[in-house]
Amino acid sequence: MKVVILAGGFGTRITEESHLKPKPMIEIGEQPILWHIMKYYSEFGFHEFIICLGYKQYVVKEYFADYFLHTSDVTFDLANNRMEVHRKHAEPWKVTLVDTGLYTMTGGRVKRIREYTEGEPFMLTYGDGVSDVDLNALLKFHKEHGKIATLTTVNIGQAKGVLDVTPDGQIRSFREKDDSDGTLINGGFMVFEQGIFDYLKDDTTVLEQEPFRRLTADGEMAGYCHKGFWQCMDTQREKKRLEELWQSGKAPWKIW
Repeated sequence: MKVVILAGGFGTRITEESHLKPKPMIEIGEQPILWHIMKYYSEFGFHEFIICLGYKQYVVKEYFADYFLHTSDVTFDLANNRMEVHRKHAEPWKVTLVDTGLYTMTGGRVKRIREYTEGEPFMLTYGDGVSDVDLNALLKFHKEHGKIATLTTVNIGQAKGVLDVTPDGQIRSFREKDDSDGTLINGGFMVFEQGIFDYLKDDTTVLEQEPFRRLTADGEMAGYCHKGFWQCMDTQREKKRLEELWQSGKAPWKIW
């Protein structure tokens, strides 16, 4: 099964670095977060990727074109115009990089890669979030319910203590947050049948808006509840947290 990764946005909420490169190419532990996501999928046996590009797409294309330069030792024989790669390490990946447009919305990007999915179900996620979701269990759940779409739900949690306040402003109780607080959101790590393309109109289609609403109304969407680790990288603070987890040797998504 192929994995589609959305990697074409402007990354406007982390402009400290995204003005130089696409957000999925911002590094955690000296490798782009895109690489971390792909490594995670690969550990579950998913080795074929379709990456939807847009903003500064050439950065992603150059990264994969020069992959050995990023991961191996090399000797350049300038006199003979030759390069020798040492300790060659190649991932078992087949990567299709698709220009899905600079201003195309998420649903439009998915629509543009239809031909590369070759009429089969596919996985889809965002190029800026990591998790320790069990992809085998996710896929099993998707196959069992038989709907067009499955998304992974995660609880973003409640950051502060919780108050119970009456309409006139009286505080009736205060307690610290617990696992039951917070809001369930779409954490990515989705699975789609080919029927998803019937819900995508054009480049202006935002996947998470009308298509998801219509899928829900049609009874064609299910949510796989993930209670483990999940973290997106929208801000420098979140990037710092991911970097700290990586450097500590305790990154939950590092299963390789």
